[in-house]
Amino acid sequence: MEDTKHVMLVGEGARQFAVSQRFEETDLLTDESRKAWKKWKKEQNEMTPHDTHDTISVLAQDSNGNLAGACTTSGWAYKMHGRVGDSPIIGAGLYVDNEIGCAAATGLGEEVIKTTGSFLVVELMRQGYDPTAACEKALNRVIKRHNGNPDFQIAYIAIRKDGKIGSACIKWSFEYALARDGVNKLHKIKGIV
Repeated sequence: MEDTKHVMLVGEGARQFAVSQRFEETDLLTDESRKAWKKWKKEQNEMTPHDTHDTISVLAQDSNGNLAGACTTSGWAYKMHGRVGDSPIIGAGLYVDNEIGCAAATGLGEEVIKTTGSFLVVELMRQGYDPTAACEKALNRVIKRHNGNPDFQIAYIAIRKDGKIGSACIKWSFEYALARDGVNKLHKIKGIV
C-alpha cells in the first residue's frame, strides 16, 4: 500500500511484486510439515472448520486514546490453494476507526468475511452498542444464518474509543489477554450458543 494504489495482492502477482521489491524467495516447507501433509492427505476425505488454524489479533489504545490493530493468521491447515482468509481483508478480520473503536476476529474466516464482521462490530458501537453487545449482535447474524447452531467457532474482541472492552464467541469458549495499567490478565468467555 506504500508503493502502489493496491490494497491486496495474492498468488503469482504477489510473488512477482515481492521479488521486484527485492524480497528473497524462500521455500518454507520443512520435511516435517511435508510428512504431516502427506499423512493428512492420505487419511482425510475433506477439510473441516475444525482443522488446525488460528488467528492472532492485537488491539491497542495509547495514552492519547489513539487506537490501532494488527491481525495475523497461521491459516487453515491444508486449505485449498489460493484461499484467502479474513485476516487480510479490511473490515473482516480487523477494523479500526479511531473515532469510534476497533474490533478483530478469530475463527472460521469465511463466515467472518460474509458479514464483514469486524467492521460490523465497530459500526454497532457507532450506533451506541456496548462493545460486548456489539460483538454478540455480530455473532448472532452468523448464528441465524446457520439455523441457530453453527458447527464452528468465531470470536470477536473490541475496544471502544472510551477504553471500554468487549468480547464474545459463538460456541465453547474463547480466551483473550488484556494488559492495562501494568497488569496482564487472561480472560475466558463462554459461547453464546
